[in-house]
Amino acid sequence: MASDALVIFTPSGKRGRFAVGTPVLTAARQLGVDLDSVCGGRGICSKCQVSPGVGAFPKHGVTVAADALSDWNAVEQRYKDKRGMLDGRRLGCQAKVMGDVVIDVPPESQLHRQVVRKAASARVVQMDPATRLYYVEVAEPDMHEPSGDLERLALALKDQWQIEAIEAGPSVLRKLQPVLRKGKWSVTAAVFRDHHGGAAKLLDVFPGFYDGPLAGLAIDLGSTTIAAHLCDLRDGRVLASGGVMNPQIRFGEDLMSRVSYAMMNPGGDVEMTASVRDALNALAISVAAEAVIDPRAIMETVVVCNPVMHHLFLGIDPVELGQAPFALATSSSLSLPARDLGLSAINAEARLYTLPCIAGHVGADAAAVALSEAPQLRDELVLIVDVGTNAEILLGNKKRVLACSSPTGPAFEGAQISSGQRAAPGAIERIEIDPETKEPRFRVIGSDLWSDEPGFAEATAHTGITGICGSGIIEAVAELRMAGIVDAAGLMGAPAQTGTERSVAEGRTYSYLIHDGSAQNGPRITVTQGDIRAIQLAKSALYAGARLLMDEMGVDHIDHVVLAGAFGAHISAKHAMVLGMIPDCPLDNVTSAGNAAGTGARIALCNIAARAGIEAQVKQIHKVETAIEPRFQEHFVNASAMPHAVDSFPHLSTVLTLPQVNHNMGSSGDGGGRRRRR
Repeated sequence: MASDALVIFTPSGKRGRFAVGTPVLTAARQLGVDLDSVCGGRGICSKCQVSPGVGAFPKHGVTVAADALSDWNAVEQRYKDKRGMLDGRRLGCQAKVMGDVVIDVPPESQLHRQVVRKAASARVVQMDPATRLYYVEVAEPDMHEPSGDLERLALALKDQWQIEAIEAGPSVLRKLQPVLRKGKWSVTAAVFRDHHGGAAKLLDVFPGFYDGPLAGLAIDLGSTTIAAHLCDLRDGRVLASGGVMNPQIRFGEDLMSRVSYAMMNPGGDVEMTASVRDALNALAISVAAEAVIDPRAIMETVVVCNPVMHHLFLGIDPVELGQAPFALATSSSLSLPARDLGLSAINAEARLYTLPCIAGHVGADAAAVALSEAPQLRDELVLIVDVGTNAEILLGNKKRVLACSSPTGPAFEGAQISSGQRAAPGAIERIEIDPETKEPRFRVIGSDLWSDEPGFAEATAHTGITGICGSGIIEAVAELRMAGIVDAAGLMGAPAQTGTERSVAEGRTYSYLIHDGSAQNGPRITVTQGDIRAIQLAKSALYAGARLLMDEMGVDHIDHVVLAGAFGAHISAKHAMVLGMIPDCPLDNVTSAGNAAGTGARIALCNIAARAGIEAQVKQIHKVETAIEPRFQEHFVNASAMPHAVDSFPHLSTVLTLPQVNHNMGSSGDGGGRRRRR
């Protein structure tokens, strides 16, 4: 009914209309939103905490009033008094829907926790960190030669370690005198020395000889997920890794949505900055706990991110990045006190370094990928694609390196897909469709069994089969194309055309049914015509960006493709090429670099020469701006076909032959009337 209230849940994007007075938890359950609860809605377990939004949400086409939920009640107050609850949070079992509302489900309230697949890749790094420990013996104070304890420590560091000058902040000065006396004038100093020179920074002091943890944090701050690797600054070992969803998703799933939010909501940029800094503090505490160290042992952090995230993290309004000429406030690397950026969970004197940005929409994350993969050292021509909501693309070799970004959108992450979801236990991540029977088999996150293998039902009983994630939808669309259920133009056929009743009429188009869990109160997981179009748009943007770089380089083929990023690490090379996400090349030459941006951040954390090297290298990388290139649209349109309307794929054709089918033949007469395509 029109009088019902519209309820939108983030980050899932699921929405529906509910009668006024419906509990939020009830609405979530009816929509299949991943909101935990173990106490039966009695306000005891606190698992169903949610964060309601207030104000304009242009992305969702709704404005949320302050009274969109029922008033704070006694049950919520009792829980907050006894156990504590963050300001602004509500209990989903107690808060009732009173008007149109946008509700964020925080990670800790999700039953099926997000699998942030950004594990650290094995990499040997030559250790030369900016932060080191120095054991020194300091002269005791003398009435006849008065001097401060800091000055005598500085003199000891100069005499014993050739550190010429040193500066100290208030927190380390407060503890200096008791530490010196406790150590009987022998101390271990944690000292930061920047690769640009200047005075060294005294970060911390320990009595006597200290052999405890000295840690650094390498952070890949992505649009959708944030990954952190806690590293030992003495030997480079990864002590712990962790990841969380970027809480800014509730302001917009893609970067331009967040820029728009900042433009249309005064103070919106400040709100987004605070949310991401809170997430980084929580992540630092989490990985420190996993490594069983005190978060204050984290003395340094390196952050890599795209330009919009760069500005929002630094507290800079990103509005200029939303319009030509896409000017950055600064493209240089930065070395700052971490406390100036709100990182309060780590050592009070910790330092923070950001890699340089390459250009307005090619950021420090692309620079980190270049640092990790070093295209400028290769003889062969390599295309490096960091696949994500905003794809960064590098093309080059020893002669020249080019870069661009391409707005692929969130479809590759499972967003804007009818049965899509983030990568979490229960999500379909692999799929195969038999070209003869047109029947599917699949695997879900959390189980190594295929759906047609014995024991699959038992193995997935706990998680269920909940939806399809990014790698799953890529494989699903490619498999549909390989089975002839979808034609080269991306059109899905009727049952009479495809030879399977899994082609189900939906209005004027068709969907393919992968799994029907409705008998067990589970979801029907389908790939719709709209899903295919979303994937086509995303892959066309990706291919068009790569093609522009090839035009600029003056080449028609490449030797090697590297798929980077958490999502890129889980893409099948064959399926990516069937879709036409990447240009044709030998399938054996399509490799995964894992989280290359995170690896680049770790290299910069552990080696100051690498920082100097990437700062010099980015000045040599030529940026191609896709937004103003006249041929981008032409390449984009041609790339909408699968694999491509114009470009040939000779290497792919040696591996498989795609069916030559055309489903744009008008109505088939079986209930799925076809709109004639233009």
